[in-house]
Amino acid sequence: LYGEDRFTPAKRVTLALSHLIRTQYPGDSLKLVLFHDSAEEVPLGKLANVQVGPYHTNTCEGLKLARRLLMAQRKDMRQIIMITDGKPSALFVEGDFGRHPYSPNSKKDKDAGRRLYKNSMGLDPMITEATLAEVAACRKSGIIVNTFMLTDDYYLVEFVKQMTEIAHGKAYFTTSLSLGEYVMMDFIKRKTSRVK
Repeated sequence: LYGEDRFTPAKRVTLALSHLIRTQYPGDSLKLVLFHDSAEEVPLGKLANVQVGPYHTNTCEGLKLARRLLMAQRKDMRQIIMITDGKPSALFVEGDFGRHPYSPNSKKDKDAGRRLYKNSMGLDPMITEATLAEVAACRKSGIIVNTFMLTDDYYLVEFVKQMTEIAHGKAYFTTSLSLGEYVMMDFIKRKTSRVK
């Protein structure tokens, strides 16, 4: 985004976190969800080869998939560590949602018969409402959502603050250079506070 590679630092942090969990916290597990127009679980062994594409940001779908993966595990502490540099700009909707002035194109989701609604212009109320509802569903399920934001756009910062308040999580506004330090410090702090 904006000519800066933020994807590679996020991949490095994920690899480092995976190594930390494997070596220091073997009872824990880490799942990776990549969210773009849709969301997909990516095996950690394939992370190094994952490429960023010209997609929108379907934060809601990423959170839904992460919540499903976490609820399938029998763990005391369930946490989503979301690293993003984009505003929510896509959402799957059921049925015909009509034409939106900023999103004349919609793409059919071949798996579920849903349509992908996209709007890159500002924060779309329909997309933000659905995303915040999913954040609330995560909280209701006992899942903490901590967000690591790699941009400082005012309207996006305000959205992340609102999301964090609903999630009872934390938000870190950082850069690709300091991302690793923040993610590791937060993870280790949460682990040590659970042991006390």
